[in-house]
Amino acid sequence: MFLLVVFVGIQAGLWAYGRSVALQSAREGVSQLRLLSDPRSAAAARPVVEAHVAQFATTLGRESLLRPAVTSRSFADAAGEPRVEVTVTGSVVSLVPGLDLTTTQRATGAVEHFGADR
Repeated sequence: MFLLVVFVGIQAGLWAYGRSVALQSAREGVSQLRLLSDPRSAAAARPVVEAHVAQFATTLGRESLLRPAVTSRSFADAAGEPRVEVTVTGSVVSLVPGLDLTTTQRATGAVEHFGADR
């Protein structure tokens, strides 16, 4: 019984860490995409940023977040302001054979608008 409690605790910790890696990776992608206020520049940079976020998740997560998949999109919120969203999905390492744990984390941010000095 004690060993079962230990394994459940370790598995919960691994899942929480994998989830944290996915969320931090999504935030990293948003921090890059929100700097591109021109829609054409953002569309051109999106595949590069997605590849960078996947590499970031792989490097940060090591074996805790497996096969990270990254998607991103640009959209306008209810007020018409441009926003970006990055989604990271991956499998969390499991101590139990056959147990497939996945996590999906999203981060969203407003696109920055730069203006001239006053």
